[in-house]
Amino acid sequence: MLKILLPTIMLVPTIWAVPAKHLWSTALSYSLLISLTSLTWLKSSAESGWSFLSPYLATDPLSTPLLALTCWLLPLMILASQNHTASEPSSRQRTYITLLTSLQIFLIMAFGATEMIMFYIMFEATLIPTLVIITRWGNQTERLNAGTYFLFYTLAGSLPLLVALLLLQNSTGTLSLLTLQYAPSLQLSSFADKLWWAGCLLAFLVKMPLYGAHLWLPKAHVEAPIAGSMVLAAVLLKLGGYGMMRMMIMLEPLTKELSYPFIIFALWGVIMTGSICLRQTDLKSLIAYSSVSHMGLVAAGILIQTPWGFTGALILMIAHGLTSSALFCLANTNYERTHSRTMVLARGLQMVLPLMTAWWFIASLANLALPPLPNLMGELMIITSLLHWSWWTIALTGAGTLITAGYSLYMFLMTQRGPLPAHIMSLDPTHSREHLLLALHLLPLILLITKPELIWGWTA
Repeated sequence: MLKILLPTIMLVPTIWAVPAKHLWSTALSYSLLISLTSLTWLKSSAESGWSFLSPYLATDPLSTPLLALTCWLLPLMILASQNHTASEPSSRQRTYITLLTSLQIFLIMAFGATEMIMFYIMFEATLIPTLVIITRWGNQTERLNAGTYFLFYTLAGSLPLLVALLLLQNSTGTLSLLTLQYAPSLQLSSFADKLWWAGCLLAFLVKMPLYGAHLWLPKAHVEAPIAGSMVLAAVLLKLGGYGMMRMMIMLEPLTKELSYPFIIFALWGVIMTGSICLRQTDLKSLIAYSSVSHMGLVAAGILIQTPWGFTGALILMIAHGLTSSALFCLANTNYERTHSRTMVLARGLQMVLPLMTAWWFIASLANLALPPLPNLMGELMIITSLLHWSWWTIALTGAGTLITAGYSLYMFLMTQRGPLPAHIMSLDPTHSREHLLLALHLLPLILLITKPELIWGWTA
């Protein structure tokens, strides 16, 4: 674990020491080296499931794919931010990359933590860099409002979790993930126990976000700069799903009674946010709402607690992380050229940027879960396990997948096809930096088709 964590921490002094003209190339090559080294985590052969154990950090099949995704994302964020921060003074550019690096440090410690309290502290610590990135480098004046929403939703959701964890520590005597699964199951019967159950899950459901507690997400996404949107969509939402999977083991036997309303909310949210996507005018807002609908499926898959549901949820989290991050990068390339996120104003771009249209096409198809991509594998596993749980869910999930296909195609056709508007006269050509960025998003997604057991989680 430390062979990745220490280089990531040492990236911070490197950023401040390196001369300004080499800043971006150094940060990029260094972080790419870290992310390539982190792929060694995927090769774990331990019988117990835990590997790379140290006193406080370890990886197991559930956290490994998320850790690899976290490390993979830092060089991509640096690549994507290069253009729009180029006009700023060098100290601000350094601060920006430092914040992105600190986010990666906190996320590695959150996903690798073997102790629940350490996970909680890192879960909260990720708020600070994200908040600074949104409120300082956001595009519109709305960004302060978005930062307030983001902070208070997450804090209000996660304070009950702290109380719940302290109560758990009191009753079992340990919060270590290595021993908690062997602790005797708690006899949960009273009303206070039901409140404890809700307290354990509320923080993660707000972070995911569950439909109903999702209002912070579109605001934060739309106002954040490109790196903020990428890390929010790709990794920070996954903290919620990961935390839920870790807590589920301890919440027996209450979950099967209490999870009904949450599953209904999640599935209803898939349809509702999909329908919101169908009538969005703002490109980033559309991609943000599509994240809510995908994470609704993930939440439902985790809450029914079957091996298939868990596996499908983990696969969908990884696949959605790469896909939605790629979509935000594509939206950003449009925004940097036309300075508008309104879809009606910038359409017919296939005439001007034909190669970018190919990337748009692959990313849109991944978003609507085209076979044989991992997106489809995850969705099918979740839908199958939900169908086994109750066959009524097929109406909700079926409508959800139809609407997803609808808005993904609508997004592609609206931005790429049709006549070129008269006001778009001189657009910058695409840069090889942008093509590299999108290739690094979509290649892992396509390569995972050949070896999906890397992201199967515990059932592998």
